[in-house]
Parts: sequence; structure tokens; C-alpha cells
Amino acid sequence: MEHWLSRTEALIGTEQTQRLQQAKVAILGLGGVGGAAAEAICRAGVGNILLMDHDIVDITNINRQLFATTKTVGQEKCLAAAQRLQNINPDCKLTVHQTFYQADTRELLFQFQPNFVIDAIDTVTSKLDLAVECQKRNVNLVMSMGTGNRIDPSKFQIGDISDTAGCGCALARVMRRELKKRGILHQAVVYSTEFPQTIVVDSSHGKHSPGSISFCPPVAGYCLASYVVQYLIKI
Repeated sequence: MEHWLSRTEALIGTEQTQRLQQAKVAILGLGGVGGAAAEAICRAGVGNILLMDHDIVDITNINRQLFATTKTVGQEKCLAAAQRLQNINPDCKLTVHQTFYQADTRELLFQFQPNFVIDAIDTVTSKLDLAVECQKRNVNLVMSMGTGNRIDPSKFQIGDISDTAGCGCALARVMRRELKKRGILHQAVVYSTEFPQTIVVDSSHGKHSPGSISFCPPVAGYCLASYVVQYLIKI
């Protein structure tokens, strides 16, 4: 009988599809990267999902974030995400935390007992705490490096943090250094080999956010989801 996961089952098999339905995946950060990862994880049939983000949907998110529309501007990202994912799979068990991952909120994540964690947050201190805690607790983790100021989605790839040397990503450079200080020499990441573009804006207003476009952050998110799903079904 046809059902909503029929095409997925045709690709990976019934046993693996059922395995995904029993799995627990946490997504930290629901922006351009994390939002795409969360939706892909949901559409793959993962049955238990934790969403964690403290932010509100802003008008400037619409150009690249799946959960950002003119109707969701001003909503909590977690709420917008949860509503969309429930509409995709009403049977998915969602755990939602409208907060930022950091040392004093980390137990909200680990109480969920995830099979895999997807890191799509931007703050270095939080990313480092997450990496250390996941290693300490033997929890699987894949992290996103910088996606801003890129325009070629074909340059995103999955690798080890050591592979990011020379890619021009400032976030990856800091993470390599700081993870090494903490004794973490290997960490799965999604990163771009494209050197960041020069931003074309009026610089008279001082510091500004990175540039972005519709098709780069989501591709990084789909790479994260692919890595997790392939691990969970043991392809």
C-alpha cells in the first residue's frame, strides 16, 4: 500500500525506514542551515526530533530560511518550525525548547538522549561546549561551519574539521584551534571549499551581518541531514 514514506522505503528498505522512525535527532539552531536540516530529517521519517533555538523570525530571514515567510515574521522560530514539521508528519514526536544552547541549558538536550545531534548554531562558545559534552557523553555530532558570503552550493562538502584548513572560513579556523586545545582532533563537519565572497554593501554603516542567498545555507543543512540519515541506517 502506498504511504507517505513509500519513496523513501523504495530507496533504503523497510527495516531502515523503521529504524529512522525510532531514531532521535536533535537540531540546534533553526536558521538557514538548521531549518533545512530539520525539515529534511523530518521528511526522511525520523520519528523523534528535538528543536532548540531562542530566536524570532525576522524579515531578513525570508531570503534563505525555510520556516521564514511573511506570515511567520515575529514568531518564535521554534514555533514556526514545529507547526511546519507537524504538518509534514503529524505522528512525529517533537520536543521543542525556545532557548539557546549553552552550558546552563545543555541538559535540555542530553535528557532527550539523542542518537545524533546536528549543530547549526553560530556562537563559538556554544559550539565548543557542545563538542566537548558530546564527546564526553559519547553522543554523535555533526557541525556546520560558516555558510555566509558564499554563492556556490556545489562547494559544500562533508569532512573532518582538519579538512577545513585553507578554506577561508573564519569560524572553522577558530574551531580547529579551540577543539585542538580541548583534545578534540577529529570532528565531522559540513563546510564550503569556496573562499568567502567580498560583500558588496555600503560600508559606511560599520559592522554588518554576512551576506547570504537562498541556495547556500539550505544546501549545507541538507548535507548535515544526509550525513545523519546515512549513519542511522548504516549505509
